Amino acid sequence: MLDARRDTSRDALFAWIAAGAILTTILVANFAPARGVVPAHQPAALSPAEDPACREWTDSCRVCTRGTDGVHCSTPGFACQREALRCTRR
Repeated sequence: MLDARRDTSRDALFAWIAAGAILTTILVANFAPARGVVPAHQPAALSPAEDPACREWTDSCRVCTRGTDGVHCSTPGFACQREALRCTRR
């Protein structure tokens, strides 16, 4: 009977240690300073879709054109591999 009590106490100790390690990981991930974050005072670069000077842009799947009546985009293919947006005509 004494051996069974030791086994459960060992399991409980392991559970507490694991819970502490998980909690520590979560806290560090949430409160550690992030690297590579753009400060709020720097303006973000405009994507081609937000740049009024860009008349046509693509992500290698579809082509979007800005006209006088708004933005029109083509339909992408079903097996398309998107890339970063880039302006193709100004």
